[in-house]
Amino acid sequence: MTAHQRPRPCTVRRVYDPPAPADGTRLLVDRLWPRGISKERAAVDEWLKDIAPSKELRTWYHEDREGRYDAFAERYRAELAESARAAQVDHVRDLARRGPVTLVTSVKDVEHSHVPVLVRHLAQGDGG
Repeated sequence: MTAHQRPRPCTVRRVYDPPAPADGTRLLVDRLWPRGISKERAAVDEWLKDIAPSKELRTWYHEDREGRYDAFAERYRAELAESARAAQVDHVRDLARRGPVTLVTSVKDVEHSHVPVLVRHLAQGDGG
């Protein structure tokens, strides 16, 4: 495989669901460790807490989840372009070039969380 090979799309699972053999590399993409779950049960290979939205952005979004999702997504994409997060994004893309990657999260409403924004960002490839 070459370094220029396009990354595979990442799948998404909740950390509370049992891991599956097809998960490949399991990456926890939440800033906080999930409540009530042991590291063993979570079965994550890496915890990429710095790829998650900043505490400030997360707090701002949770003040008005329904009215702020689009602005939240835009601000989170800007955070993903910052150097520390961009390095982690590159790391996930590299892993996805080598095999299946599953992004693991504890959020209840995955559809309206940071995870879909991250998945789209990762799918944009190196030019995204």
